[in-house]
Amino acid sequence: MDNSGQRQSDNGESDRATEPEDGKQPRPREVGGGFLMGRPFGVPVYVSPSWFLVAALITWVFGGQLDRVLPELGAARYLVSLFFAVAFYASVLVHELAHTVAALRFKLPVRRIQLQFFGGVSEIEKETETPGREFVLAFVGPLLSLVLAGVFYLGMLVVEPGTVPGVLLAGLMISNLIVAAFNLLPGLPLDGGRMLRAIVWKVSGKPMTGTVAAAWCGRALAVAVLVGLPLLTQAGGLGEEPKSFGSVDSLTDALLAAILAAIIWTGAGNSLRMARLRERLPDLRARTLTRRAVPVAADTPLSEALRRANEAGARALVVVDGQGAPTAVVREAAIVGVPEHRRPWVAVSGLAQDLKDGMRVSAELTGEELLDTLRATPATEYLVIEETGEIYGVLSTADVERAFVAAMARTPSGRS
Repeated sequence: MDNSGQRQSDNGESDRATEPEDGKQPRPREVGGGFLMGRPFGVPVYVSPSWFLVAALITWVFGGQLDRVLPELGAARYLVSLFFAVAFYASVLVHELAHTVAALRFKLPVRRIQLQFFGGVSEIEKETETPGREFVLAFVGPLLSLVLAGVFYLGMLVVEPGTVPGVLLAGLMISNLIVAAFNLLPGLPLDGGRMLRAIVWKVSGKPMTGTVAAAWCGRALAVAVLVGLPLLTQAGGLGEEPKSFGSVDSLTDALLAAILAAIIWTGAGNSLRMARLRERLPDLRARTLTRRAVPVAADTPLSEALRRANEAGARALVVVDGQGAPTAVVREAAIVGVPEHRRPWVAVSGLAQDLKDGMRVSAELTGEELLDTLRATPATEYLVIEETGEIYGVLSTADVERAFVAAMARTPSGRS
């Protein structure tokens, strides 16, 4: 199944789920590993190692079905089944590319696409600005799956039924219909959940209200899958023969239902947690996190510079030229590394980081805009300036990380 979506990354794993790294600003966390398969539209596509497990499972299951429909294939049925598994995930990739193209059309950066255990993930790094765009971005995936199902149906009309091409096309048509139907279910992290979120957002005017409604619908959906899917398959409600309770097939169905339910439940919870975190991100303000700084000349001894900072109640040093223009910021880690008895003999210029493009940030930056700015130019300290160009102070990445972690700690995980 595909459980595609943006940022929450469709299976509830957020590409914005950032975590601090030593000496760096919060960065998006990598979701699993994978093999790079290409860069359509400039977006890298990775295949997770878990995909190979699912591909093997599909090959085995579909091979058993082929043995009943086309017994003359013999062992070659598994080669045909492997082709079906690859074609199915190619369809999932098309589904994800639909999200990607729509996101790029809306000028939303797409970090990557990943094919993994139960489908695909499109890691879109920004939120849509309107509920209408959110709805379109979510709907295009299932729409493309329906289009593919129609294409495969038309293909069935021109081939002989009961042949290898006929069986493959039928399987791909059905699988894409299932992908579309499953993703249209109204609960996060599925596309239908994001469509529901967009509708509630439009009606209420509050994106958080839409997220809460869609997340709880997702949790209700997870319970329904956990309980209902095994009962449905046991009763033969999916067009199969009824299965006895406790049989291998019924236990397999129950395990599959549990996995699907866990993915949906976790994804819904993660979507809600990240929405609540984004509500708190505006508390990350460059102005309030900035350390007061004193300007010093490049040849000033470190001991003298620290004395001036202590007198002024400042916690940072900015190196300026003869005209008073800032040229560098002194790194806190470098100061700590200089023994106190050597500080009178060490000039601050030897401990400073030259100001590069992107290391001057506005004191007015807040929330995600602040994080995006720091992410664009990794550094340990940044010069914070007023709109007039005057020096406001120095922003330490470590301070931003602590504030970010504090915001995450205030996010009520137990109630999300």
